[in-house]
Amino acid sequence: MDKALVVFQNNKIRRVWYNNEWFFSVIDVVAALTDSPNPRNYWSMLKARELEQGVELYTNCVRLKLPAEDGKLRETDCSNTKNMFRIVQSIPSPKAEPFKQWLAQVGYERVEEIQNPELAQKRMKELYEAKGYSDDWIEKRVRGIAIRQELTDEWKKRGVKEDKEYAILTNEISKATFGKTVDEYRQFKGLKRENLRDHMNDLELIFNMLGERVSTEITRKEDAQGFVEAEDAAKRGGKIAGNARKETEKELGHPVTSEENYLSEPEKRKRLGDKSRH
Repeated sequence: MDKALVVFQNNKIRRVWYNNEWFFSVIDVVAALTDSPNPRNYWSMLKARELEQGVELYTNCVRLKLPAEDGKLRETDCSNTKNMFRIVQSIPSPKAEPFKQWLAQVGYERVEEIQNPELAQKRMKELYEAKGYSDDWIEKRVRGIAIRQELTDEWKKRGVKEDKEYAILTNEISKATFGKTVDEYRQFKGLKRENLRDHMNDLELIFNMLGERVSTEITRKEDAQGFVEAEDAAKRGGKIAGNARKETEKELGHPVTSEENYLSEPEKRKRLGDKSRH
């Protein structure tokens, strides 16, 4: 969805990374979706019109510095993906209709997936297939997502605060399993903001699942409550996976962790290349 906003109908949309997500220039989106000769004025009038209806669009924005035409950084209204979609829905322009129709379709599919979770898995598999992943890898990745969801559900039920504490616990499992935090692992693979798990090979996914699954079982078995107890369970679950990884490495004679990623070459093609070399 972010990429859909970066270039829309040949119009470049300025964006900036802020609070761990992309924020987009509202003026640039307005310019792309309208024929207004003055997008800044159009945006001001749109805010005023919506305010008359009791809708405060400006609450969906933050003022962030972006490069202007003169090359200098200037503050401009920016919005994240979710809130930008809300702004787009308020633009009464024929050029915005394709975007609105796409939003409606995405919303409809999301409702379908809530009613039938199997559809969500099917679409997820189709997405990974389109990106060039093999069936074997996709099965593990989808299973890993389910295991991760179970773990975070347990954390939530036991009073662990989302975001920051989730990140700390995830790092504890990762350190104990692989000897690296998530960010260190991402750097090891040459990734920036890409999803680390989307660039793990089969064994990496398996040991990652093992660490999270055992952490879930320990959390339940001991009825861990709050962050401190959940952290202890996470460290122990990760340690079990880490010991299993080390034993595997002894048998195989090489590390389980790999610098390889799938940025330039899809997983499926890389897998075939690896088989041809053996």
